[in-house]
Amino acid sequence: MPDWDPMTGPTARPDATIEDRVRRTVSFDRVPRLVFWETTKACPLACVHCRAVAQPDPAPDELSTEEGKAIIDELAGAGRPVPVLILTGGDCLQRPDLDVLTAYAQHAGVPVAISPSVSPSLNAAKLSMLYANGVRTASLSLDGAVAETHERVRQIPGHFDATVRAIALLQEHGFAVQVNSAVMAQNVGELADLAALLVRSGVRTWEVFFLIGVGRGNAVAEIADDEYEDVCHFLVDAARYQMTVRTVEAPFFRRVRDWRSKKTEPDSDPAVEFALGPLYRELRARLREQMGEPTSPVLAPTAGTRDGKGIVFVAHDGRVYPAGFLPLSLGTVRDRGVLQIYRDDPVLQAIRSAQFPGRCGRCEYADECGGSRARAYAATGDPLGDDPACRYVPPSATLVRAPRALGDQSEFKESRRWA
Repeated sequence: MPDWDPMTGPTARPDATIEDRVRRTVSFDRVPRLVFWETTKACPLACVHCRAVAQPDPAPDELSTEEGKAIIDELAGAGRPVPVLILTGGDCLQRPDLDVLTAYAQHAGVPVAISPSVSPSLNAAKLSMLYANGVRTASLSLDGAVAETHERVRQIPGHFDATVRAIALLQEHGFAVQVNSAVMAQNVGELADLAALLVRSGVRTWEVFFLIGVGRGNAVAEIADDEYEDVCHFLVDAARYQMTVRTVEAPFFRRVRDWRSKKTEPDSDPAVEFALGPLYRELRARLREQMGEPTSPVLAPTAGTRDGKGIVFVAHDGRVYPAGFLPLSLGTVRDRGVLQIYRDDPVLQAIRSAQFPGRCGRCEYADECGGSRARAYAATGDPLGDDPACRYVPPSATLVRAPRALGDQSEFKESRRWA
């Protein structure tokens, strides 16, 4: 997420992308690449799909400044490359000790990125402080190409224009900007226009979230089952306009990208070769209408991270989860360090070694993709189950890796649910 190289410090390679750095990491078994910390539940917004079910005021059981420093100390001692600490929420800008925490991380050599809400707290003074404390990357959310769509999600009149202004403000203060967009039935038809808007705004990275029914997201309609492949193929096209495209909870995007790179005929029509539907054709046509011919190779990540593999999430109260969309409690940093939990938890060990007993385990992309563990859990109650959004049926009937027994799954379904 940050645009510097944690291997050598925040100023050594300002042109490096996170994909460049992650490719150097062979294994995520002992140390994650990204540690997300939900610093607070407080947020001035009330978005209809909010995973965190944010609220106007901080929760009473949020981690203290000293507990936050302990997380930073643990990451600083992890060795190189140091994990990236991503401060999220709620709205991380609502933390009164944000200046203390970011300065402490800078001194400890831990790279920090922020994922704030667009509100009056996102201002020039706050950004100057964060930049002085070594923060160089920020991600904002934009969920539609027009105000009506975005503001239906964010529930704040004028928030679309405020977000576009915030992107420019961050860039003016020297931040690399990533935009996060949740894909849902209400906005999927606008993805081409949204991609064009982001490219024209100078956005470095577009991270597309495929909705999981967590938090308030239970009330929002997901896209149709037959549209996931269409959207992923469209995102490959969108990644050819000098903007890196990543996905969250759609690791099968990597399979699609790989398929597209190995087309039988370089000039063949993907819609025909991969039997895609009308949504892909509409989005592709609109993207070409808006942007013309592609201007770069496909800019998409190759690192095989997924929930619990290279990624771990610390909630506001210190509970640790494989990812923000996978509400399976693994313990708390108030008892054990986040890296110890990440290394030793048997569910995460099984996820990282692709020990999936079903279709995901038989797939040749079991390691690079492995399916969305969050969607598998939401659909089946099993974090090692199949991802129902992926329609690919692998040709082999032989398991890529023999599944490892994890004991009584009721432990996952009941006692370890998100508190």
